Amino acid sequence: MATTSRLSGLRNLSVDDRRAAVTDAVGGNLDLASLAGNGLSTEQADRMIENVIGQIGIPVGVATNVIVNGREVLVPMATEEPSVIAAASNIARMSRRFGGIITRSSEPLMQAQVQLLDVTDINGARARILEAKDEILALADAQDPKLVEVGGGARDLLVRIVQGVLDTHLVVHLVVNVGDAMGANAVNTMAEAIAPRLAAIAQGRSLLRILTNLADMRVTRARLTIHPDEVGGAEVIANMIAGANLAYDDPYRAATHNKGIMNGISAVVLATGNDTRAVEAGAHSYAARDGQYRALSRFEQDAEGNLVATLELPMAVGLVGGATKSHPAARAAVAMTEVSTARELAEIVVAVGLAQNVAAVRALAAEGIQRGHMGLHARNVAVAAGATGAEVDAVAAAIVERRAVRADVAESVLAELRSNQ
Repeated sequence: MATTSRLSGLRNLSVDDRRAAVTDAVGGNLDLASLAGNGLSTEQADRMIENVIGQIGIPVGVATNVIVNGREVLVPMATEEPSVIAAASNIARMSRRFGGIITRSSEPLMQAQVQLLDVTDINGARARILEAKDEILALADAQDPKLVEVGGGARDLLVRIVQGVLDTHLVVHLVVNVGDAMGANAVNTMAEAIAPRLAAIAQGRSLLRILTNLADMRVTRARLTIHPDEVGGAEVIANMIAGANLAYDDPYRAATHNKGIMNGISAVVLATGNDTRAVEAGAHSYAARDGQYRALSRFEQDAEGNLVATLELPMAVGLVGGATKSHPAARAAVAMTEVSTARELAEIVVAVGLAQNVAAVRALAAEGIQRGHMGLHARNVAVAAGATGAEVDAVAAAIVERRAVRADVAESVLAELRSNQ
């Protein structure tokens, strides 16, 4: 178990020394070699997807200072966006004063949908299906005895009559405990198996048979508390709450507010080989569950004047199957977190999402989002302008000082620098 996630000065080390520091922090029993380069050979890539012609590299960093439920955690994050990891790490540091980030999650319940068509007596069909619930659940469990053996399996059967704009729909939901898997393959297989029987009971035919990524029975919650002294005082907290409240009421602000949350969440999900598209679809659909798209997080002030931020959303991630097992770098990233269950991983993911969100809202409420973000982005601009080696930091520092983090300015600075050498 990690002795500490408080790795001060990590950014000042070489990449090799950072790997060594992370390895030492988790007790030395960690092989991060697969994170070098793309972490994947061409042969391995060719086995993962079709028509492989190459790879695209995404930087993998580590969020520090994170405490989740009293445990020190080093969190891998794969992202191309500057400032994300630094911002999340900074808020995680601030939260340590009150014990870090507290998380809780529900059971790993996923749902598959079976759409039934050409049903004459739709209410009667619903009743007949529910009467056959035990039979249907047993049929579903028969498709995955291994899952049942480890404590998972079909848990419930729901039948919905959806009164839509274009049609009235009869949809059956199969609820499955998927254990430590993300669960798509398990629930889809079960849905395929039960669909003919459901169609026969309804006296119609089945059409769609697939999971829903609105995993609203698999929800993870996170909470952190920060003292006013950490974020710049009571006025900054008041401004943060006002900004967050706008995000709850206005979908235009909510879209960017939630994007900030997903900056943290998607980075951890990607690093650990999980399905970023599934997680993002679940998050954004959950944000609109009352009919309006809203912020996923809430910001408040407690009786002592501290900032309290909370986040709740579906989190369907797994530790078995998919790229989590087949991608060497993903395996190394999961090992870094030292989790043993998918629920633990989900809680770390949401904790980082909350930290990243608080960092973004604080920046907006205080110095403005561009100051820190563009400072870190300046290195990318310098590289794009052609800077190499020591030139990168020199050009980046110059364009930040000029408050002009732009390609044309970087090119001009670089030309000046080289002419003076």
